[in-house]
Amino acid sequence: MKRVFEISKPFFEIGPKAYLFGKDAITLAVEADKLCEKYGVDIIFSAQYTDIAPISSATKNIKVFAQHIDPLYPGKGVGAVLPEAVKTAGAVGVLLNHTEKPLTLETLTQTIKRADEVGLATLVCAGNCEEAAAIACLNPNMILAESPALIGKGRRNQQDMREIEKINRAIHQVNPDVLILHGAGITDENDVYRIIKAGADATGSTSGIIKAKDPIKMMEKMIAAVAAAWEIREREC
Repeated sequence: MKRVFEISKPFFEIGPKAYLFGKDAITLAVEADKLCEKYGVDIIFSAQYTDIAPISSATKNIKVFAQHIDPLYPGKGVGAVLPEAVKTAGAVGVLLNHTEKPLTLETLTQTIKRADEVGLATLVCAGNCEEAAAIACLNPNMILAESPALIGKGRRNQQDMREIEKINRAIHQVNPDVLILHGAGITDENDVYRIIKAGADATGSTSGIIKAKDPIKMMEKMIAAVAAAWEIREREC
């Protein structure tokens, strides 16, 4: 099956990882769903496997993603994550190759193929410019460029911001159709604004939202910053 996936630039990814599950994850997802409509920004919400179905049922705007799948087919595979299962549960896509769940190039190639077969969009993580260019050859829907050194550890500096243009260029020389999300080092709405203004199609946050005093309020500030930065970019073009 060919991937049929529609998402508009700019967009935002919220990845609760294992910080939130059950009722708390559903609550955050429902609030994110409202913000999609309020600000006109598409949101990817990568949920725990057991939360995919209830979040999909409780929302209508966000794109619910699985946090991983394995490249197996129905049959044997105890403990593995079957692509058909997350698709049936309501996921429209999958996050792959995160620094906390890395894949070899061979396995990543097989997994993207399986995602294509079942109709799951792919958001594939890359830790540097060279890896991003290599992944672009595999034709994912989106690449999430984020340095492992920045994940959950603080704010980007000017050199990190300059890397955005370099990474964009490296990816688009290989595959001009891939959308590029730049993540990591995002602590508040100001970081979000700067990243979108610097040329990202999208950005996202986990700890910046989850560890905030008021996660829902911080999430709204970040989504509003995405919309504001994109509007300025469009005017300046």
